[in-house]
Amino acid sequence: MENISVTVNILERSYKLSIAAEEEKHLRDAAALIDAHARMFKKQFNHRDNQDLLAMVALMQVAELNKTKDSLQYKDNRLIDKLTEIDTVLENSLHPTQNSL
Repeated sequence: MENISVTVNILERSYKLSIAAEEEKHLRDAAALIDAHARMFKKQFNHRDNQDLLAMVALMQVAELNKTKDSLQYKDNRLIDKLTEIDTVLENSLHPTQNSL
């Protein structure tokens, strides 16, 4: 894996990082999202402290991440339940005499 050096800007501040080359797009997209949300909060709340803005962005993003994680866990559990039902039906169809004992 080849590491590259990239610089991203968030709220007029540069951050230089060394990352795996294949992660560059994700990192740049993340930095752009953070910058956009921080600017939105800055405009919306007329707030000047960048640290507060970044904390608000982090809180918003982690809350969204947790919501997505919970949703995926719920869907995984439903999928497991459905697959278990299908397995039971198949077992009963393939071995009807064993299951009736």
